[in-house]
Amino acid sequence: MNKGILYAIAAAALFGASTPFAKLLVGDMPPVMLAGLLYAGSGLGLSLWMIFRRLAPAQAPKAEAMLTRKDWPWLSGAILSGGIIAPILLMFGLTYTPASSASLLLNLEGVATSMLAWFVFKENFDRRIFIGMLLIIAGGVALSWQEANGLRLPIGSLLVAGACFCWGIDNNLTRKVSASDPVQIAGIKGLVAGIVNLSIGLALGNRFPAVSLLAQAGLLGFLGYGLSLVMFVLALRHLGTARTGAYFSLAPFVGAAISLLLMQESPAITFWLAGTLMAGGIWLHLTERHEHLHRHEAMEHDHKHFHDAHHQHKHDFEWDGTEPHSHPHAHEPMTHSHTHYPDIHHRHGHIPISSSGKH
Repeated sequence: MNKGILYAIAAAALFGASTPFAKLLVGDMPPVMLAGLLYAGSGLGLSLWMIFRRLAPAQAPKAEAMLTRKDWPWLSGAILSGGIIAPILLMFGLTYTPASSASLLLNLEGVATSMLAWFVFKENFDRRIFIGMLLIIAGGVALSWQEANGLRLPIGSLLVAGACFCWGIDNNLTRKVSASDPVQIAGIKGLVAGIVNLSIGLALGNRFPAVSLLAQAGLLGFLGYGLSLVMFVLALRHLGTARTGAYFSLAPFVGAAISLLLMQESPAITFWLAGTLMAGGIWLHLTERHEHLHRHEAMEHDHKHFHDAHHQHKHDFEWDGTEPHSHPHAHEPMTHSHTHYPDIHHRHGHIPISSSGKH
């Protein structure tokens, strides 16, 4: 199994579990304050991780590539959409929506992520992947219909859906920097988003909760937002945006299962219908296989790598054979065929390649 799948499933499990626990906390503090504490916990926890890593015995060469100046516009956009706007929308949405329904409705993040990846960022997809996303959308509609009584606007569902769209933007922008250190990416995002959200909360008159609630929110943020994002960035590196979003759609099922156990909710039949539709869509994604003759154009970048079929390069420094490692390296043009995902080395178009190996 591609290790990117394992990273995506780990990210989904961590984030999915955070939703029902956030639902428990949202009654004890204002939504904006909770969003700020979750991201602050993420940022502080990952910052400590980076400090301990820096203090550890030096290893050469370095394993992960640091962010560069060209990465900052992409990361800034990701922080604004996914680290500031989305969590505020989600926290307000949780005040109107049962935790089990909100958890399943978060599948729409995968839909938003994939639609943006396909039609804005031009990532490839096929009929099987498209049908899978249609099933997930149908499940989200079923949940919204359950929440709407008569002609009343399903405000909770709309808020959660808005958060999902913002996270979809975030995921596609984060893909642009996914070759860099995931701990650094997630740590910076957590610190900035935490500071901004806490500042907004304090400006609105919110106050910090008791120390015990601070600790709970911080730990939840580190696991459900920080460590989950580290795993998600690693998955983006190996799977591309749309497929990572599809695997990440497992998150709401984790959250729904936990919320049903914790809160003893009794969901309506539409809840189970939505779950069935979403499960079918996820299964189509999980069983997708993509293989064809493709061409790698010449490129140069820096990221953590092994010397596999795509990394047959020389070193302009003394190397002791340690892998994985990170350094700027160049890729020569190459044409071959194998099973692959749109990872950082397979972001090619799908124009037929002639026998000469050219598009």
